[in-house]
Amino acid sequence: QLQLVESGGGLVQPGGSLRLSCVASGFTLDYYAIGWFRQAPGKEREGISSISSTNGSTIYADSVKGRFTISRDNAKNTVYLLMNSLKPDDTGVYYCAADQYSSAWYRVRGPFDASEYDFWGQGTQVTVSS
Repeated sequence: QLQLVESGGGLVQPGGSLRLSCVASGFTLDYYAIGWFRQAPGKEREGISSISSTNGSTIYADSVKGRFTISRDNAKNTVYLLMNSLKPDDTGVYYCAADQYSSAWYRVRGPFDASEYDFWGQGTQVTVSS
């Protein structure tokens, strides 16, 4: 069974931090780029970060750059998203996704093209509120 299982979401005050985890089951993440996407209420799904499988290159959406950090631990088959200085606008459902061969990184549309990702987690709710 091929799964991505997310954890770490929850309720946090503005300015606080959360670390999301995404664990792969049934396959190894070694050859996959890992992307994080989110969907806020009434908004389109947006890519917020991705990390390549080839050289560890990372990319961040402008909305999270400087606040979020993506990382991977291939030995644990896990990807993390550390979210600092959280804002109410960060509220939404966060999804991790795996892109075989990091194919999105080689496409014109880039690493935030959701159609290039092969496996998706179920999503975890992040709520930033006082």
